[in-house]
Amino acid sequence: MKPSSLRARLTLIILPPLLIISLIAGAWQFHNTTLRAESIFDKGLLSAAIAISRDVALSDGDAISPSTRRLLADTSGGTIFYHVFAPDGVFVTGYSTPPLVPSMAPKGLTDAYYYNSVYQGENVRVLRFQDVTVVSGIAGIFNITVWQNASVRSSFVRNVLSRSFAVIAALVMSVAIVVWFGVRLGLRPLLELERAIAKRTPSELEPIRRAVPTEAQGLVTTLNGLLNRVSRRISSKDEFISNAAHQLRNPMAGVLALAEAVTTAPNPKTAQRRSAELLQAAREASDLTNKLLSFERASGTDVSASGSRIDLNVLIANTVSAFEQNHPERNLKVTPDLPDESLFVQADQTMLQEAMLNIFSNSLVHGGPGLRQIWVKLRKSGDATAEIVIQDDGVGIAEDRHIEALSRFSQAGGGPGSGLGLAIAARVLKNHGGQLSILPSARGAAIKLSLPLPGT
Repeated sequence: MKPSSLRARLTLIILPPLLIISLIAGAWQFHNTTLRAESIFDKGLLSAAIAISRDVALSDGDAISPSTRRLLADTSGGTIFYHVFAPDGVFVTGYSTPPLVPSMAPKGLTDAYYYNSVYQGENVRVLRFQDVTVVSGIAGIFNITVWQNASVRSSFVRNVLSRSFAVIAALVMSVAIVVWFGVRLGLRPLLELERAIAKRTPSELEPIRRAVPTEAQGLVTTLNGLLNRVSRRISSKDEFISNAAHQLRNPMAGVLALAEAVTTAPNPKTAQRRSAELLQAAREASDLTNKLLSFERASGTDVSASGSRIDLNVLIANTVSAFEQNHPERNLKVTPDLPDESLFVQADQTMLQEAMLNIFSNSLVHGGPGLRQIWVKLRKSGDATAEIVIQDDGVGIAEDRHIEALSRFSQAGGGPGSGLGLAIAARVLKNHGGQLSILPSARGAAIKLSLPLPGT
């Protein structure tokens, strides 16, 4: 289970590697200290052996000098024992029973030979030192054996390591304390940012303009981007609600007036006529409501979540078929012009089909009585875009009215309709990363839908 506190998480992230490094440093210190202790104490044994050899030669084996005795009594923290015997095996001076020499020890004249042994039940470190000298007229190789209790070395290693580990432990604890309290100080700007955000009201969506650490600038930038999108979304919804209320007021008032007129009809024939008018008004109000809902849905479509890989050839053929089935009473022909090669896009199939149906319906409503045909042409523009051009042979849209034709609740030429058809289609194309534009045309209206191809 991960700790919920960022400070605890950072502490847990930093301390384990530090502890591992400390253990490695401790192991290295133990190895190094052990080697140093062996070197120091072995050199002490060698110094003692050389001093004994000198004194034995000077005194003919009778005595050891006071300086050498002091050296033997307290060399590197422990007493050194010694034994000297002549080339013929005769005991010269020192302790009578030295530690046994291992069988693997060299037999002839050699350099200093160190080995571990046991003396009176204690582990000892032993040096056999051979020196060619003359004592009381006897010349040859004299064997000088010196030894010291091994516990002296162990005590030395323990003392050095205890001090080293104490320093390492103090450093680890110091780092832990610094991290624990340092992280809190480092997070203070974020805590201040949190308090500043908490003071905001739902209506305060302005960008955050507060100095933050470099590591948090990306977070603040992302949050400002979110606030900007939310602000624009809320503004769009407020505008939509205002426009919807304005546009629905008159149709609903008309429906209410016609309903009252039906109840006050002087005779059945008048009531039947007024009922037909009421039904038509209700249908127009329902169509306007559906258009408003479609526009709002188009505004909130997330193509990355709801989109799928769509073959535009198949989509256009299905849309043309659906439109012709919905309007069998009109003598209107819709002719698709599709390429042999399929073009695939990432899109919301339902919304893209509704966008094209709205353009077809717009031609049907505003194309005039001379409207007879609609052409739908699909082409690939370069390597990046698929283009759908929908053109009719109706009255067309004046070039100076293109912007008005794409605006919500407005119409370039007046007449029936909600004024939302092209606006819905334009919003759908925008959410797909594409664009809707009205092309100049000498005959009828020409609407171009541009959609990005995958991988661009």
